[in-house]
Amino acid sequence: ILIIEDDKPMVRAIQLKLTHAGYDARIAHNGEEGITMIKNQPYALVLLDLVMPKIDGFKVLEFLDETKNTTPVIVLTNLSQQEDERRARSLGAREFLVKSDTPITEVIEHIEKILQNPVS
Repeated sequence: ILIIEDDKPMVRAIQLKLTHAGYDARIAHNGEEGITMIKNQPYALVLLDLVMPKIDGFKVLEFLDETKNTTPVIVLTNLSQQEDERRARSLGAREFLVKSDTPITEVIEHIEKILQNPVS
């Protein structure tokens, strides 16, 4: 699982929870680093923030869409506008979670659900 997120405490908490649940979680601290990692290795799932330095999450979604990469993406963001969610979903995001409304345990549940049903 690739976590593309610039909030270091958030990344660390998610990585610890994923590791504890038995997953191998890798980290990219911005969209540019995330795209490079996606180009170099396949991932079962990407957990993606939208507001980041260098390249934002929308550009990462556009890259995945343009390259026909079918890795499932869960957006985890502070943006809560419906237009942001519509845009993210139109670019292929499977889930759209707002950080302030979603405890980390619930994020893990969403990840497990998608990994168990990769095509739904």
